[in-house]
Amino acid sequence: MARALVPMPVLTDRQFHQTAELVRSLCGINLHGGKRELVKARLSKRMRALGLDDFDEYLLRVRREGIAGELTLMLDAVSTNLTFFFRQARQFEHLRNLLTQAQAQRRSRGRRLRIWSAGCSSGEEPYSVAILVLEALADLPLWDVGILATDLSTQMLADAREGIYEADRLGEAPAGIVGKYFTCIQVDPERLYQVKPRVRELVSFAHLNLMDRWPMRGPFDMVFCRNVMIYFDRPTQARLVERFREILAPGGILYLGHSESLTGIPHRFHHVQPSTYQRL
Repeated sequence: MARALVPMPVLTDRQFHQTAELVRSLCGINLHGGKRELVKARLSKRMRALGLDDFDEYLLRVRREGIAGELTLMLDAVSTNLTFFFRQARQFEHLRNLLTQAQAQRRSRGRRLRIWSAGCSSGEEPYSVAILVLEALADLPLWDVGILATDLSTQMLADAREGIYEADRLGEAPAGIVGKYFTCIQVDPERLYQVKPRVRELVSFAHLNLMDRWPMRGPFDMVFCRNVMIYFDRPTQARLVERFREILAPGGILYLGHSESLTGIPHRFHHVQPSTYQRL
């Protein structure tokens, strides 16, 4: 006998507003303006896992358990997004050119390189950066390289540290990259690839709420914060952009998502190419 479909819980205007305001107050993410169905679908999964069918009961549990319990899982659910390797290829080509230029200048002995992936999701972005570093810097052992990858979602960070991906996540990888930097660890029922240790060793993952105090000092040469600011309101975006400027080295690069720009935001950056900015 076919199983009956479980109806999705009703999310009232009041419940959505309470949820959105709770998320905004904790991490700055703006869920108003088109995110209601996303919130309903993702939190309904959490409610089914807990055996709840009423959003008021769920919100009560979130507040009762706090950051050590369901609140963290709720933030994981609403902040998770899908990504893939070498997304926005033009920016990675720009990064490759910068690394190649630094290598050609023969200033690599003792050369320090710091790159931050802010909002790294499941790890495709920082691992893509690490692969480019391995490709561009022929004398890598002479460099002091550090790639920091942070995210709000503890589940995404756990997945990123594991470094295992379905084949479709590698679809944008340049020719020859997959065989060189990934190991096929499963063929059936679907192909799975794991990032090789020499790539994973270049990346340090850490939990970070961008609205909190940043424990790292910098300066960073490049910051990737892509498809993150779209979740924030304009004042929050402006504050975040200024904080990125402060932690970037003079001339450092800020990479944003393809649908993001600094238009309309007070800033001290030079526009390099779409969604790519250099600190003045």
